[in-house]
Amino acid sequence: MNKSNTVFFKNAPRILSSAAVCGSKESEGIIGSYADITLADDMFGESTYEKAECKMLSSAISLVIEKSGLKEENIDVLLSGDLLNQIISASFAARDFTFPFLGLYSACSTMSESILLGAALVDGGYVKTAVCATGSHFASAERQYRYPLELGCTRPPQAQWTVTGAGGLLLGRSDKGIRVTCGTMGRVCDFGVTDVNNMGAAMAPAAADTIIRHFRDTQTGPEDFDLILTGDLGALGSRIVKDLTWEKGFDISNNHVDCGEIIYKVIESEFQGGSGAGCSATVLNSYILTKMNAGLYKRVLFAATGALLSTVSSGQGESIPCISHAVRLEV
Repeated sequence: MNKSNTVFFKNAPRILSSAAVCGSKESEGIIGSYADITLADDMFGESTYEKAECKMLSSAISLVIEKSGLKEENIDVLLSGDLLNQIISASFAARDFTFPFLGLYSACSTMSESILLGAALVDGGYVKTAVCATGSHFASAERQYRYPLELGCTRPPQAQWTVTGAGGLLLGRSDKGIRVTCGTMGRVCDFGVTDVNNMGAAMAPAAADTIIRHFRDTQTGPEDFDLILTGDLGALGSRIVKDLTWEKGFDISNNHVDCGEIIYKVIESEFQGGSGAGCSATVLNSYILTKMNAGLYKRVLFAATGALLSTVSSGQGESIPCISHAVRLEV
C-alpha cells in the first residue's frame, strides 16, 4: 500500500460469478434485460418493505453461489451491508447461510467497499472465496431517511429515487474471469451540503477525491479506462464530479458514466435518477459485468459513493459527510 491508500493486489482475485435482483421500476430501464430476477411486485411476496429488501439480498447471494457452480460450504465469508439501521437487511439475510458474515456500513458505497475488502482477503490468502453484496429498497429508505410514502410528500427537483434492488458477486482465485487489480480507499469528504434530498451534490466531492487519488497513485489518467463508473450521483452529481475532476486536470467527460444516471428510463419524472446501495450493485452486477465478460469493456474504474448521514444527524442540522471507494476491474 502506498502513502495515498491505494492497495495493489499481487494475486489479483477474479470475479467468479455475479447476480442482480431489481424492482419493477428498475426493470423498465437499462438493467431490465440483464438482471437475474425482475420483480412485478416490489413487496416480493412479503408483508413489509424491509422484509422484501432482505429477501432480495438473500436471493442475490443465493444466485451468486448457484451461478458459480460452488456449494454453500465452499464459501468462506460474506461481506455485506445496507442502508437500514443496524444493517438489518444484510444481517437478517446472513442468517439464511452457514458461512461467516462481516457486516459493513458505507451507505451507497458498500458495493465497492465490499469488493475492496473481499479482494484483500482473497489476495492475502486469508480466504479462498468471498461473496460481496448489498441492496436497498425505495420504500424502506424513504420511511427511514425522509417521509413515509403514505404522506404523499412532493419530491423536489434535486431528488433521486432510491433503487429497489440487490446485487452481489463472488471473488476467488482462478485463471479465468474479470480481475480486481487494485483499489483506492475513500476519505470522508464534507462540503457542507445539508439537503437530504440532494445526494448528488453531497457525494460528488468524495467521488472526485477518490478518482483523482487513484489516477495519481497508479500513474494513470482517464484515457487509460474504457469506463469510469460512479455509483449513485444521478444526473446533477454526475455533472458536478466531471467539473471537480476537470478543475484538477483530469477530463473524465468522454468515458464517465454514473449508475444513477442510467438506471431508469430518461424521462423528466425520474428527477435526477437513482441512488441507494442497490443502485451501483444492480448496474454493476448485471449490465456492466455482462459487457466486460463480452469484451466490450476491458478496464473499468468502479467508484461507488455513499452519504454517511442518519435521521439523527439531519435532525440536529448536521451537514452530510460522504465517501467513495474505488476498485479497478480488468479483463
